[in-house]
Amino acid sequence: MGDVDGLRLFHTGEHPCGYWPERTARDLVLDPRDPRLLAFYPQALQWGFRRSGDIVYRPHCRGCRACVAVRIPVADFVPGRSQRRCQARNRDVESRVLPAERSEEHFELYRRYLGARHAGGGMDDHGVAEFDQFLVGSWSQGRFLELRVGGRLIAVAVTDLVEDALSAVYTFYDPDESARGLGTLALLRQVDWARRDGRRHLYLGYWISGHDKMDYKRNFQPLEYFDGRRWQREAPEAP
Repeated sequence: MGDVDGLRLFHTGEHPCGYWPERTARDLVLDPRDPRLLAFYPQALQWGFRRSGDIVYRPHCRGCRACVAVRIPVADFVPGRSQRRCQARNRDVESRVLPAERSEEHFELYRRYLGARHAGGGMDDHGVAEFDQFLVGSWSQGRFLELRVGGRLIAVAVTDLVEDALSAVYTFYDPDESARGLGTLALLRQVDWARRDGRRHLYLGYWISGHDKMDYKRNFQPLEYFDGRRWQREAPEAP
């Protein structure tokens, strides 16, 4: 256990790595019971932490530094060719921002997504309590960015608002619409949202070099990487 500006910091025990099944992982976690956590959260993002439900954590694994916090400097971002194609393919998609509150429509889409993308992975049995705990939380100022076609909900990007940034927490979408590239579209719409609001960054969580589910974040350029001390635009060497 440690201390950051009076906020207690805990090491978790070792647990199975969610990205590399042959590895174990552990995290640094800010005290989730501290009433100052919301006020401290923007600084925690700048230090490479991330929110999952009410937990603000950063990987701190023995002998492994594969997880690298990344963010998009919104003012400098220019969509690449494939991202422009994604935008064109989804001209019929409307978006709106709502408070992070579960509806039956949200929950049904979430369950369908987990059943298609995470079958047998431990998340596909999530109920309403797990939805609220994971995606809403009790203290965060989150929003749901809804994507709809003809009024039908096809994706939700769970997004946190902080002082001068947005943080992309989680996105779930209709598995029957996977050809649209809704994960990419959600991030592009979050960039647009951040730019409209005059926010400086969109935090993307962790990039893992060479990982088939995490390496896509390098497609959003320029990208800033946190090396443990500062943010830089040069990707660190693979560990």
